[in-house]
Amino acid sequence: QVQLVESGGGLVQPGGSLRLSCAASGFELDNYAIGWFRQAPGKEREGVSYIGVKYGSTNYADSVKGRFTISRDNAKNTVYLQMNSLKPEDTAVYYCAADYFSAQEPFWATTGGYHFWGQGTQVTVSS
Repeated sequence: QVQLVESGGGLVQPGGSLRLSCAASGFELDNYAIGWFRQAPGKEREGVSYIGVKYGSTNYADSVKGRFTISRDNAKNTVYLQMNSLKPEDTAVYYCAADYFSAQEPFWATTGGYHFWGQGTQVTVSS
């Protein structure tokens, strides 16, 4: 069964850190770029970060630049999102999505065009 599974979410105080994981099963991640998205209550799903296939090129939303780092470990079939200096406005459900051969890269922050989505993991930043 083809699926993406996010993990690593939780409750953290402002200024804290979390590392999210996006593990693929049923397919090899080598040929897929991965986008991380988030959706807060009452808001649209927004692109957070993206890592390409061949050279691992990365993209970030302005709101997370300098705080979040995306990386991939193809041997583990997993992509990570390291989130530092977390703020209350980072509170959301975080999703990862797979994009075959970086086809979506020019439009990475939009939700259309991704092939698989995970079920999401909740991140809550609160004191």
